Amino acid sequence: MATTVQPQQPTHLAPPAPQPTPERFINAMNAYHQTEALKAAVELEVFTAIAEGNTTAAAIAQRCQSAERGVRTLCDFLTIHGFLTKEGTQYGLAADAALFLNRHSPAYLGGAMEFLLNAQTRAGFSQLAEAVRRGGAAGEGSTVAENPEWVTFARAMMPLMRMPSQMMAAELRKGGEAHKVLDIAAGHGMYGIGVAKENPDAQVYAADWKNVLEVATANAQAMGVGERYHLIPGSAFETDFGSGYDLVLLPNFLHHFDVPTCTSLMKKVHGVLKPGGRAAILEFIPNADRVTPPTAAAFSMIMLTKTPSGDAYTFAEIESMARSGGFARVELSPREIGFSRLAIAYV
Repeated sequence: MATTVQPQQPTHLAPPAPQPTPERFINAMNAYHQTEALKAAVELEVFTAIAEGNTTAAAIAQRCQSAERGVRTLCDFLTIHGFLTKEGTQYGLAADAALFLNRHSPAYLGGAMEFLLNAQTRAGFSQLAEAVRRGGAAGEGSTVAENPEWVTFARAMMPLMRMPSQMMAAELRKGGEAHKVLDIAAGHGMYGIGVAKENPDAQVYAADWKNVLEVATANAQAMGVGERYHLIPGSAFETDFGSGYDLVLLPNFLHHFDVPTCTSLMKKVHGVLKPGGRAAILEFIPNADRVTPPTAAAFSMIMLTKTPSGDAYTFAEIESMARSGGFARVELSPREIGFSRLAIAYV
């Protein structure tokens, strides 16, 4: 008599697939709540108050001259999103909040909000659908000549750029000493200042709009390199830079323009470098897939809303611009500099 063999049942059943939920979409639509909460907390100095030892809602409210109910609600919200900690009725600072959002910290970055959340940037995102239709900023954009936005940028972003500028200068020093340096779109001046401090004999020539260079000059003087810091006011595309440079800095500038414009600038840069010279290109550089790493890749959205044709360029695109501009080779530094990468183009 034949025996029927029953199929073995799996000892462990796969867990059921999670059911779709609208939570992600709700959170995305409400993401501006977190932006405004962080902005309010910096404005009221909530993080600083807690760092000073005010850890209850009542104590924080007194220090920040605000209503206790308002402070408690804000602090609970910030706890939910990881900026604060809470045990019983006592609030504390998350490690990154203690470092970057306490006004007494040397790494304080609260002032960067003045630029990152300025009216022009917000207005650009409020017209995002139109920017997508056009393929560029729906409004005036940030590349207008002598835009006062860049004075705000230079003042507000200087503390945030201090560490990356030091890292970039140290990386470039590995390739040899620089004696004559051009810093294009100098802004706050920190990248040129960093190179000047790393190279004691370097003379730095900072190019930017006149109103922006006033900020860079003040920073150079405050950091002890004012006597070696020279100004070239005007448009990077029209100004005569001179010649004989060992090193040209292009920090966070190419992303404002389209490929032909960037290529034209790289030709100009190539022409002012002496034999053996280098161009240092610091940029948000996404991988070839254009979605990783997330912060660098997402920067293209900011350029879509703020510029007519700017973008976050891949290394292959930057290499192509530089080679078309006359450079012999381009190397990507293995070291990450904040959220950016350093590409070095060689004459």
